[in-house]
Amino acid sequence: MAVSDLDLPFPVLAVSAWSGTGKTTLLEQLLPLLEEAGLNVGVIKHAHHAFDVDKPGKDSYRLRTAGAAPMLVASRERFALMEETPGQDEPDLERLLSLMVPRAPDLVIAEGFKSWPLPKLVLYREGVGDPAIFQDPWVEAVAVKDEDRQAFAEHSAAPGISRLDLDDPGATAGWVARWAAEQRAGPAE
Repeated sequence: MAVSDLDLPFPVLAVSAWSGTGKTTLLEQLLPLLEEAGLNVGVIKHAHHAFDVDKPGKDSYRLRTAGAAPMLVASRERFALMEETPGQDEPDLERLLSLMVPRAPDLVIAEGFKSWPLPKLVLYREGVGDPAIFQDPWVEAVAVKDEDRQAFAEHSAAPGISRLDLDDPGATAGWVARWAAEQRAGPAE
C-alpha cells in the first residue's frame, strides 16, 4: 500500500539511500533547521537488523521479555514504547505511521524504506550502492555531491526531480519545508 492511500494528517517523506551514504548525518543537520522553520518533525527509522533500546536486567526489559505487549516505560523526560514483532518480515509502516497521528507532527520523515512506495529524497554518493535508485518512480529529489552529479545525469530517467547539493543542508532543509507545505496544502485546483 502506498502512503498516498492512507488518510494521514501529515505528509510522509522517506530519506532513502544505500547504507553508508549519510542519511542519519544529513537528518542530524536537517532536523534543527526544520525546527527553526517552525516544523514539528517526527522520524521513523528503518533498521535492517535486530536492535534493542532496552538493557538486560532493567525492569522494563524483564517485563517485556516476560510477555508485556507492548511495554511502555516512561519518566518525566521521555517515554519509549517497545513491542515484539516476531515473524514480521518488514516493519508495518502503516501501523507505525498511525502511532505518529496522536503526536500531530507537521511532517514525518521515514529514514530508509528505499523499496517502499513513499515520496523520497534520495541521497547518493559515487561508489556507495547502485545509482539505479534514481529511477524509483517515487523519487521527488536527489541530493548528491558536486562530483557525483554526473552519475545522477547518467542514471536519472525521470524529469522534474529536484537536484540538491548534499553538502548544503540549508538548501535541502528549504526544499523539505517547501515540499511539506505543498503536501499539506493539497493538490492545486
